[in-house]
Amino acid sequence: MPRHLFFEPAFEAHAYQDKAFPIGEGQTISQPSMVALQTELLGVHPGHRVLEIGTGSGYQFAVLCQLTDAVQSIEFNAVLFERGRQRLAALGLPTAGLHLGDGSLGLPALAPFDGILVTAGAPALPPALLRQLRIGGRLVVPVGAADPGQQQLLRITREGPESFVREEIGDCRFVPLRGAAGWQ
Repeated sequence: MPRHLFFEPAFEAHAYQDKAFPIGEGQTISQPSMVALQTELLGVHPGHRVLEIGTGSGYQFAVLCQLTDAVQSIEFNAVLFERGRQRLAALGLPTAGLHLGDGSLGLPALAPFDGILVTAGAPALPPALLRQLRIGGRLVVPVGAADPGQQQLLRITREGPESFVREEIGDCRFVPLRGAAGWQ
């Protein structure tokens, strides 16, 4: 998925640098290596039902849509939601799965999901997202202090109704997750 399509024209020259880049509203588009790592950790296959928390520019959503046709995404910020929706529609990508709301609470009406990917740092594991995983499903989420650099990328795999396996992948930096189970 060409990353430059998710940048404002004045900033397209920065699109292929391996760094996060501001997209407005205090948010960023993640660096390509992090998008690739989170996508790989999620283990998406055709037919999987995936939920993305934090639509942002729409780039990660577009990547996920290349792997499965059952992707939902929630954006907390109304301005970014509308920009992302317009950009994705202009690229001919599906917008029916886009939602404006509190991603920290997930989409319980559409659960369970095979994978949930969070693109913002949470203060702790969001309980609602754990409940919305299918048995065998994976949650990929940065967790830790809102101060960038104090977060750990985690992969949580649901093994049973109340059984989860936690893997610590490594240090990371994400903007804070907003919402009821995020940073206020």
